[in-house]
Amino acid sequence: MNAEIISVGTEIVLGDILNTHSQFLSRELAGMGINVYYHTAVGDNDRRFTGMLENALNRSDIVFLTGGLGPTTDDITKETACQLMGLECHYDEAIGERIRSYFARSGRRMSENNKKQAMVPQGAVVLQNDWGTAPGFILEKEGKTVVLLPGPPRELQPMFLQRVKPYLEQKTNGIIFSKNVRVFGIGESLLEEEIVDLVTSGNPTVALYAKTGEVLIRVTAKAPNQQQAEELVDGMIGQLRERLGNTVYGIDVAGLNEALVAELKRQKKTVATAESCTGGMIAEQITDVPGSSEVFEMGTVTYANRIKRDLLGVSEQTLQTVGAVSRECALEMARGLAQKSGADFNVAVTGIAGPSGGTTEKPVGTVYIAVEHGGKVWCHHYYFARNQKERDYNRTQACLNAMNMVRLTLTDPKIYEEYYE
Repeated sequence: MNAEIISVGTEIVLGDILNTHSQFLSRELAGMGINVYYHTAVGDNDRRFTGMLENALNRSDIVFLTGGLGPTTDDITKETACQLMGLECHYDEAIGERIRSYFARSGRRMSENNKKQAMVPQGAVVLQNDWGTAPGFILEKEGKTVVLLPGPPRELQPMFLQRVKPYLEQKTNGIIFSKNVRVFGIGESLLEEEIVDLVTSGNPTVALYAKTGEVLIRVTAKAPNQQQAEELVDGMIGQLRERLGNTVYGIDVAGLNEALVAELKRQKKTVATAESCTGGMIAEQITDVPGSSEVFEMGTVTYANRIKRDLLGVSEQTLQTVGAVSRECALEMARGLAQKSGADFNVAVTGIAGPSGGTTEKPVGTVYIAVEHGGKVWCHHYYFARNQKERDYNRTQACLNAMNMVRLTLTDPKIYEEYYE
């Protein structure tokens, strides 16, 4: 099935609010094996909305309409969709009573115009709204399906998950099952070259999504039952792991920080951080994960050279000759941190985040990351900047690569023995 999403509301078109509906629905539908080909937004204008919906019904099997189900005159979604599809509406007393009860529970008086929300299209599947006043609807006619969902995300998201998703699953032949493979350390284009035959293999489908500093691979299979679907997905993931090696850092995990904390817990190891240009971002990412207190020992932000020297033992000679942004400084920071923390893994970061401070020899985006483990240290030199204004990008990339270096040292340390100093 092919789907598209139309977000209704002048406030969305004007940019007054962020449209999160398209992202949420697209992710959910992709996980169900339903292709989303178009995202559009339209203001509260029945003529423009009618034209857009007419085009959508001509090219898509399912059209999702978000917003415009409220009680005011500019809430036109239901009325316009029914007019275009030739469906009459009638007042539903049970829905009206639910809306009255909703207002009564919150100590408010129900306005007369709220009765508009109890008008039900002919033959519609009513989606009960336990999170607000406006019910949603599913309209079907001549092989086309239109799903009407309320605008507030706190209403739309649970309504989709609890009402719409089970309905759509009944319409599909068999089970659709997905897993997300998280990959770090290889770009999207190169990754696609490595697995192009798998991407075009059919069932299960393999879809690539570029993220900040990484790539998400969604593997989706369709099968007569859950077990067969899972077997298809797991078989494909096995092939991906074989091709991509240790760039695969997790399956169905939220990010590198979650994967790192899980691996540290599994091995019963601890980590500590010494940060200059990242300013505590690595420590924050790790401690954002619930249960990280089991594995995180300490974090220091050592911006000033004096603190690098006095707290971590970086030599004055290093600071004077090669500077704070150098391989030598990163190595000494990691060794000094190990003496202070007693952690199993000690990661140190120093660099130039920008937008100023760069030189010809050390431009903005230059970063050195060192990891100490068992008395040995390995260091890597990165250059992240695409332009000198991308301070946040440089810091984020340094943070992600630092966590990844610890992960690699944890999971496959022999690979990096040649780098140890």
